[in-house]
Amino acid sequence: MAMSDAEVFEKVQETLVEALGVDDDEVTPEATLTGDLGAESIDFLDIVFRLEKAFDIKIPRGELFPENILNNPEFAQDGKLTDKGLAELKQRMPHADFSDFEQDPDINKMGELFKVQTIVNYIKTKLAA
Repeated sequence: MAMSDAEVFEKVQETLVEALGVDDDEVTPEATLTGDLGAESIDFLDIVFRLEKAFDIKIPRGELFPENILNNPEFAQDGKLTDKGLAELKQRMPHADFSDFEQDPDINKMGELFKVQTIVNYIKTKLAA
């Protein structure tokens, strides 16, 4: 049975509240994991694990939160993503909204791509697959 957007959001919200020790009302669709919810890189593994359990899905490493982009000089230079890096990230994260980030692909702002809604979008595509 397909889950509604609201049901998916609710489960994602619950998962993030448990993983990050934040309040329900802090976990809005637009909240960013690192900036707004205080997630650190170690939390991402925990979040993936909890999402897999909550939704009974498998999330391959690096699929929800892409890895190894910043270490590649073809993709990142002088603190910014290159055009190639941006293209790579978009390909790996079709579930993210790039409209703001594209204007200024500063690697320090990459965390802004990891919004609660990004996770919801990702989970919906996984459940539909």
